[in-house]
This record gives sequence, C-alpha cells and structure tokens, in this order.
Amino acid sequence: MAFLSTINIIGSGITAQHLRLDVVSENITNLNTTRTEGGGAYRRKMVVFEAESGRSRFRDVMAQTRRGIASNYGYNRTAGVRVAEIVEDPSDLKLRYDPTDPDANEFGYVEMPNVDLVKEITDGMAASQAYSANVTAFNLLKNVVSQGLEIGR
Repeated sequence: MAFLSTINIIGSGITAQHLRLDVVSENITNLNTTRTEGGGAYRRKMVVFEAESGRSRFRDVMAQTRRGIASNYGYNRTAGVRVAEIVEDPSDLKLRYDPTDPDANEFGYVEMPNVDLVKEITDGMAASQAYSANVTAFNLLKNVVSQGLEIGR
C-alpha cells in the first residue's frame, strides 16, 4: 500500500530531525569545553543529510526483474532522507586570553570551542520546525486514511 511508504518517508524525516536536535544539544552543552578525549577544545558538530529517491536505477530494476523479484515499478527502497554523516566544523577555534586557566598555552591563550550559541539556537529552531512539519504530515496522512476507510461503510 502506498500510504505505508509515505509513513516511512515521514518517519525518516522525523528521525533525521531528532538526530539534528541531539547534535545541536551536544554543541550547546559543550559550549565551554576546553578538553576532549582527542585533545584540544570541543569542535562543533554538524549533521549532513542525504536525500533518498526511493527509485532504483533502471539497470537494477531490469536485473531484479530477470531474477523475478522486482515489484512496484522500481520503488524497491523507501524514499526520504537519511543522515549521511556527522562532521566536525573545520572553522577556527576561538582564543580567549586567560593566563590563569590550566589549559592556557605558553602565551596565555585558551582555545575555546567554535560553537556559536546564536547559530545553534537557529539550527535548533529550524530542526524543530522541520520535525513539526513531519508530524503535521503524519497527522494529515492519518486523516486521509481514516476518511478513506469511512468510504467503505
């Protein structure tokens, strides 16, 4: 049924935006972290999304048809979005002058995370809006399916 693939698409969006909110929360939590396991200050993390078309390549569909397993005219995978990777922001770390800090270098500067609170709040708001849009789409689909079932009565 087509609405099941729509649920999967919406679910992929909800899952991706939930992870994005988790990464934003991690960045905000580490706003002042000057030590990490890898050494140095915390680096801001970013989520990279990748679209999934849900369509198989023509060559793959033909090969599956020959084996007798193709169906749905090439829609063998679910469309939607997936998280391709979580990357570190390569921008420069901030320097703060504080010679009394135990993490200060020989010149008295402390490397601070490259996390900008305004940017994180903006990203969090965008992720929250996208999450809400996916929930709205799910509720709309639920209403459409419910009304479709009412036709049969």
